[in-house]
Amino acid sequence: MSTTETTASSPPPEHKKIFLAAVDESEESIHALSWFANKILPASSSSHQHRSTLVLLYVKPPPPLYFSPDGHVFSADVMAAMDKYRNDVAECVMVKAKRVCKEAAGDNDNGDYQVKVETMIENGDARDVICQVAEKLGVDVLVMGSHGYGPIKRAFLGSVSNHCAQNVKCPILIIKRPKSNKATTSDS
Repeated sequence: MSTTETTASSPPPEHKKIFLAAVDESEESIHALSWFANKILPASSSSHQHRSTLVLLYVKPPPPLYFSPDGHVFSADVMAAMDKYRNDVAECVMVKAKRVCKEAAGDNDNGDYQVKVETMIENGDARDVICQVAEKLGVDVLVMGSHGYGPIKRAFLGSVSNHCAQNVKCPILIIKRPKSNKATTSDS
């Protein structure tokens, strides 16, 4: 009878985790990022052997083509002002998202919060761009919020999270914002 002796080798290097959080100007988006940054990221980055990366992605919708009532396209100045507004919105969203991440890191003072935060601003249809970026970066998990549209509103407006859940090639975490308690009590 023969025996085979094996020696333990060093474990393979840990895979650097890449998380993609799709953010926009909605409260649902910021809630999803906050929940993820406080609940999941600390556990995923507890090993000092690797450093997770969280990519914050904002997708600017394509600029609409506006025509004046007489059929002329708006001037270059008007189009430039609209583009500046789109850029300002994107920057505000990113500032808010980075603040959420910084606050989450501050809430985890044990020194184990090893997350590198990067930002990306892309142009196009959010549904397609999010899926493309997730594949291009080889992300481990896509994180996004849900507006919680009903079936009729979703049919007219579409659902970015639903589209991504059906088409993205990585696991996806869709975080719903809790419904606010609108019930009021009267003090008599």
